[in-house]
Amino acid sequence: MSTNTLLFGVYPYIAFAICFIGSWARFDLAQYTWKADSSQMLRKKNMRLASNLFHIGVLFILAGHFVGLLVPESIYHHVISTPNKQLLAMVSGGFFGVLCFIGLTMLIHRRLTDDRVRANSSKSDIMILIVLWIQLTLGLISIVVSAGHMDGAEMVMLANWAQSIVTLSPIDAATSIESVNIVYKLHVFLGMTLFVLFPFTRLVHIVSAPIWYLGRGYQLVRQKQQA
Repeated sequence: MSTNTLLFGVYPYIAFAICFIGSWARFDLAQYTWKADSSQMLRKKNMRLASNLFHIGVLFILAGHFVGLLVPESIYHHVISTPNKQLLAMVSGGFFGVLCFIGLTMLIHRRLTDDRVRANSSKSDIMILIVLWIQLTLGLISIVVSAGHMDGAEMVMLANWAQSIVTLSPIDAATSIESVNIVYKLHVFLGMTLFVLFPFTRLVHIVSAPIWYLGRGYQLVRQKQQA
């Protein structure tokens, strides 16, 4: 089996399996860890701005990736051509990517330079923010790479990869992505790695919904006994 097939044909399914099983196990065994510990009470300065920029940017980026990668050519060609779709993706992705980059950079700076926030941050908190920053940087670099080929050919290859993964065709997926630029490959690989990290970090709060807490047992809080 070639390295390309292993990384882009097999690894995605391993990543999805770890994400699903790990998240299930964590929610079942350690529900009180299923959260993103807020540090807003430790330092409010620029927190709202940074958080809003990051979350608005990342939500639009995720939605764009979902639509852009999983909608077949036969469907979107009724509305837009492949070159124009790439241009739209570059402009919208670039705008929201920059918003997200600014917000995430501010959050990382705050977490690393504020003594109180740093002291209350786990290693996984810092690690996942840095991994997200690298992934976002790769995504922004890919826009520059895309500017060198506005025909949308590599975008189609990436979409074929994603659609082949969804339809359980790992060999076709690996073949589709084999000739794309290394920047795209790094972006895809790190994206799959985020699924691996998902169950073990604060990222789990993405799929949180208040209704889940209705079935969770009460947390007992006891007063400290006076000596």
